[in-house]
Amino acid sequence: MPRSSPILIAFDGTPAAEHAIREAGPLLAERAAVVLVVWKQGLGFELVALPASEIGLPPAAIDVDTALEVDRRLLEAAESQARRGVSIAREAGLDPQPLVVADDPDIAIHETILPRRRPARRRGDPGRRPRPRAIADMLLGGTTRGVLRQARVPVVVVRHAESDR
Repeated sequence: MPRSSPILIAFDGTPAAEHAIREAGPLLAERAAVVLVVWKQGLGFELVALPASEIGLPPAAIDVDTALEVDRRLLEAAESQARRGVSIAREAGLDPQPLVVADDPDIAIHETILPRRRPARRRGDPGRRPRPRAIADMLLGGTTRGVLRQARVPVVVVRHAESDR
């Protein structure tokens, strides 16, 4: 990867994500960076309809104003989170810009983080090695696993133990 390419920081606002930026900053100092925050657009409509569908009742009329307000607040929270991520990245020595992306609630976040995915390999393809899923499930979240499986560029994963806080 050329030194001039910006790095992408997928930021979810957790203490672990903040820690990762602080740890990776010295490694990647003075690099241009994009702090990406993904929010689930349309989630307000799903939340408004959720209670009736969970107990087997027919869907209730959706209060559109409430659903739109939920989405508006989710967007505001994502923008605030991106600003916080940019601030942390700047303190860590990076040259960051925020990017807030709306995503469909039914799409996995790692598919939004990665702009292009590799073609999926079918079972039995040459070169495919089995992955110890149980270990990966214990160590990494679903988004991290998805990014690691599908990324076409180097990915930095930083450990965040309880004692590191």
